[in-house]
Amino acid sequence: MKRNIKYIAVHCTAGSQQQTADDLMREFRRKGWRNPGYHYLVTADGMIHRLLDVAEISNGVRGYNSITVNVAYTGGIDAKGRPCDNRTDEQKWALRLLLKGLREKFPKAVIQGHRDFSPDLNRNGRIEPNEYIKACPCFDAKQEYKDI
Repeated sequence: MKRNIKYIAVHCTAGSQQQTADDLMREFRRKGWRNPGYHYLVTADGMIHRLLDVAEISNGVRGYNSITVNVAYTGGIDAKGRPCDNRTDEQKWALRLLLKGLREKFPKAVIQGHRDFSPDLNRNGRIEPNEYIKACPCFDAKQEYKDI
């Protein structure tokens, strides 16, 4: 199936940095999902794991999945379960490498965080923190990857 990719969405798993790709796949199966939430996962050690071929639709951003490639890093919450950017240096490097490769494959796709799909409730042209449906990926992906 050929998909018209308009977005590359960056996510966090909102779980432990020690979570493995197998752990995450079990979690998706427990939810009853046929396909995982992400196409790619970057673990704390910087390893990139393909969870689903990009020709398939993942479950990353409700309402946008058919036109989106979803990538995530393990982590995104602190010890008290609050959102935080706790990417390791290895994850930062691997995410950038992965996104560069996806940009080559989908040159017109917009790279943004899951939170950037939230509605602009006050219609001021910006999605602000109080409007986020989710804090995910817990950093400004649009800004960080604007050079890719």
